[in-house]
Amino acid sequence: MKEVNKILVVIEPSDEQLKALKRAVALANKTGASVTAYLAVYDFSYEMTTMLSAEERELMRRCMVEERTQWLEDVLEPYANEVSVIRPLVEWHNRPFEAVIKQVIQYNYDLVVKATHEHSILRSVIFTPTDWHLLRKCPCSVLLVKEHDWPTNGTILAAINSVSQEQQHIDLNNNIISTAQYMQSLLEAKLKLLNCFPGSAVSLAVEIPEFDPTAYRQAIRQHHLTSTLKYAQAFEIDEDNCILAEGLPEDTISRQANELDAELIVLGTIGRSGISAALLGNTAEHLLDGVNCDVLALKPYGFQSPVTLNKR
Repeated sequence: MKEVNKILVVIEPSDEQLKALKRAVALANKTGASVTAYLAVYDFSYEMTTMLSAEERELMRRCMVEERTQWLEDVLEPYANEVSVIRPLVEWHNRPFEAVIKQVIQYNYDLVVKATHEHSILRSVIFTPTDWHLLRKCPCSVLLVKEHDWPTNGTILAAINSVSQEQQHIDLNNNIISTAQYMQSLLEAKLKLLNCFPGSAVSLAVEIPEFDPTAYRQAIRQHHLTSTLKYAQAFEIDEDNCILAEGLPEDTISRQANELDAELIVLGTIGRSGISAALLGNTAEHLLDGVNCDVLALKPYGFQSPVTLNKR
């Protein structure tokens, strides 16, 4: 992630503590970035009022937008002296994630900040949460905010896949570490580099009598350790600050973050979509409900969002 100069913070009236706004203001205070507070409003009943003309329906929509703009201006007023630029933006749109992404594409925002919460499994199966849409499709970095504070000398966890030989993953690993170091300097925090490796294949031990699961595990672990230390050396990270953990990434990252009481997790998301997204999801999506700290998700270089400006 390049330096943060323009922040788009997604405002949700249900977020009474204004977690996302406070986080965006705190970042802007440290970076000098401008902040746009974005609110998408929509009322389906306005579209279904057949007794009114198109002009009357448009007037009702404008009135609602103006009303919410005034509300948002009042919300932002206490923060006006904390950042150089903070402005409200309210739009009528029935798909908030799409509206946010279009803003990012059109105005080149560096970071989207949004409060997140626990997602119902049943609702997630039927309706993909806005958070997940942003993780998969937003072309810029996405910071999903939870309750955890950002204390001085806290811990930032940078999660990488150190053994991948694909250039996309190598670039993403480098971006994750450099971004984590950037956030480390802003937050005056400690940085831990985390790499997960798979456990032993128990089924192979059953099917192949001569298979030695202990030797296999040690070989896999050593391979991951060697690869992780190469990244650590390249970014001047002490070996003592490298963590090698066995297990699935979504489980291992969550466990390590909770054990370290991390304030921020920085990781990459490949933007999986379609059937693979529905069946597999992404690591960032799976761990959101398992941690109480913020998650900063980065996209690979050159990522193209499936959302376009002319799409309705």
